[in-house]
Amino acid sequence: MAKMHTKRKGKSGSKKPLRTEVPEWSNVSSEEASKLVLDMWKQGIPTSQIGMILRDQYGVGDVKLLTGKKITEILKENEVAPHVPEDITNLIIKALRLRKHLAANKHDLPQQEIPSVDRIQDQKTCEILPQHKSSADGLGLQARYRRNDVEQIISA
Repeated sequence: MAKMHTKRKGKSGSKKPLRTEVPEWSNVSSEEASKLVLDMWKQGIPTSQIGMILRDQYGVGDVKLLTGKKITEILKENEVAPHVPEDITNLIIKALRLRKHLAANKHDLPQQEIPSVDRIQDQKTCEILPQHKSSADGLGLQARYRRNDVEQIISA
């Protein structure tokens, strides 16, 4: 956010506290946290919400501090991790919802400024994903994303 009387931007915003060890008040062990992560994942809760639930209901401030691994790393170790990253999945769903909206409302011009699937950039490989044609083949989500996973995202 820009400052009022200058043209520069400020450094405001919340940051995580710098900690190197688990706080004393945390009463959950690393095995329990891993088990909770797997149980919540099996219930269909996405990784972004698993962290918030662990924080709010179980008193786990930071899963990585407690277990030494991120939530997705815990899921990968147990071979249940999603094949398409959650952020890419959310962008695909948003773009498909937008295209459906624009098909029904052709004169809704401000909505056309939102980036669509053809501009989604994969953060890890720094590749821009190809043009979308409303099918899993048209999404062109590289070979490492399984076609069935992408089709499930589109059909949801």
